[in-house]
Amino acid sequence: MGVQATVVFADLSDSTAFFEVLGNEKATAAITRLTQWIGAVCEAHHGRVVKMLGDGVLALFQDTLGAVDSVVQMQRGHHIRLEKWPASIRMGIKAGVARGDVVEVDGDCYGDAVNVAARLSDLAGGGEIWATESVVQAVDDAAGLRFRSLGSVTLRGKTEPLALYKVEWEEDVATDFLTQQAVLPHMPAESPQGQIQLRHLDVSLRFHAHEMPVHLGRNEHAELVVNDPRVSRLHARIEHRNGSFVLVDLSSFGTWVRFAGSDSDVALRRDECQLHGAGEIALGVPLGDIGAPTVSFAISTGSTVR
Repeated sequence: MGVQATVVFADLSDSTAFFEVLGNEKATAAITRLTQWIGAVCEAHHGRVVKMLGDGVLALFQDTLGAVDSVVQMQRGHHIRLEKWPASIRMGIKAGVARGDVVEVDGDCYGDAVNVAARLSDLAGGGEIWATESVVQAVDDAAGLRFRSLGSVTLRGKTEPLALYKVEWEEDVATDFLTQQAVLPHMPAESPQGQIQLRHLDVSLRFHAHEMPVHLGRNEHAELVVNDPRVSRLHARIEHRNGSFVLVDLSSFGTWVRFAGSDSDVALRRDECQLHGAGEIALGVPLGDIGAPTVSFAISTGSTVR
């Protein structure tokens, strides 16, 4: 029989470069020390480490605030550590936090919350904490934590999109775009309506909500053609659903989204995410790759595109 628990999945990003620079022996020792420290931080916040997964840690918490506090302190402590490391070996910590029924069997744990926390850790960038709405709602507003809405995202294996949030752990973070969790249940996610403008090279197209869906891809029948061998014939689809523009990845190699003002990407592999504001979409390869085929987007709620 399952029990309610908050699941933390913390993982290290960019560990490949770490091995290339330090070599297998030194890199393995350093990563082992780092994952042990991550486990110790979880235990200090009354969590229980279920297992170590190479460069990741899976932990269970009865107290949701303790779970969120642990990853916040993890990020803050690791940030101080990284300031002393050479740029070539800086590994970020990325974490996912979810709450739900968990079943423990033979020293391991299973359940939807475990799968979701692991998936959020995969999607998060280095230095980021992603959490489900159930986590946000379970944290008392007196804790003073702040969350940024990421909109609704459909995760692989889930039939319905989940409202996701980014935990803002930086102590000096600007507050203009942040919301305290106390009001989240009463605030709808941003619901852009109207039109979306797409640009690729010298092509600029504008589509109204009633013209959805539109396709991005190499095929000549795509509404926006991106002629690059790394792009699938029909690579991605943009839909208008419940007042929002939603990007759906249809490709073999994935789609990446970077929203304006963010320094990290949302990676999609047969997943989807809600688009808001403006940003860039990379098709087939991450945005950081040289010559990545990209499409910029800007969404308006009226007649003027931002």
